[in-house]
Amino acid sequence: MKANELRNMTTAEIEQKINSLKEELFNLRFQLATGQLETPTRISEVRKAIARAKTVLRERELGISK
Repeated sequence: MKANELRNMTTAEIEQKINSLKEELFNLRFQLATGQLETPTRISEVRKAIARAKTVLRERELGISK
């Protein structure tokens, strides 16, 4: 998910997205630990998506517009 897409969402939707991404990350880590993970690169993709969403939320808190 790109930052522009996140900026078009409401704050509540972004927080909901972050929660779902965190759940996905947990499941991916669990699969990694049990040896069932098929695409290890998905972990880094999800981590970056969480960081992107948190960055957009922080920009809103500070009143920074892009």
